[in-house]
Amino acid sequence: MKAAVKIFALAMALSVGTSNLAWTNEGHEEIALSLSTLLRSARAVISNKQKHINNPDIGDKGLSADVVVGIAKENYEKATGINIDSIDPNSLHGQLVAAELQAVRDVMDDAQSTINEEGVGLKGFLPAIFARLVTENFRDAAGGKATIKLTAPKNYVRNRANRPDKWEHNVIETMFRSPDHETGQHFAEVTDVKGKEAYRLILPEYYKESCLACHGGPKGERDITGGKKEGGTLGELGGAISVVIFE
Repeated sequence: MKAAVKIFALAMALSVGTSNLAWTNEGHEEIALSLSTLLRSARAVISNKQKHINNPDIGDKGLSADVVVGIAKENYEKATGINIDSIDPNSLHGQLVAAELQAVRDVMDDAQSTINEEGVGLKGFLPAIFARLVTENFRDAAGGKATIKLTAPKNYVRNRANRPDKWEHNVIETMFRSPDHETGQHFAEVTDVKGKEAYRLILPEYYKESCLACHGGPKGERDITGGKKEGGTLGELGGAISVVIFE
């Protein structure tokens, strides 16, 4: 299958939302969905390995940057049917994927002393923290070409850096929280971002069983990290991945 066909297949596999036609023809929608899927694929590795990471009886957890990136690539291919290494490295898509993979590597390299510490249970290296660190590192690695952000409805945001901006808040409240909104469907459009035209895409995320240990009920009760539980329920809108592409 040719690369262009594979990219189209990715957009179809991830459910197409609303977008500006001109920018879509340049592949921005496919790129934004690809970056979102890669973030989810990498975050899933940390989520699935939480018990292992928090095992105080084991030193080296075997979760090097290479290992995590390798599993993330496998997860990505399972979700999209595309081998991520087949994306043209010289294309904008390939450059941004490489920047995100580098961000994952940098986060994992920095976290080795934390996750491999013996005698300590909860390491605090949670999926949400990992994902936030990846998005922060991606911002630098992408060289101003794009950003990725984890956000959520305002009443569910713990870290103020993740608070939705006006555009994100409007989509979350008027579309994603609407009873008529199709579960999982993203929204995208070309709009102004800090005085510059950009392609924006936001993808809703919903609470899974693994999320509820920290974000479920009873509301206000302290979770294992010391934060207050939001009282979220299974399948409820709990967050969103917001992507901005400037080129």
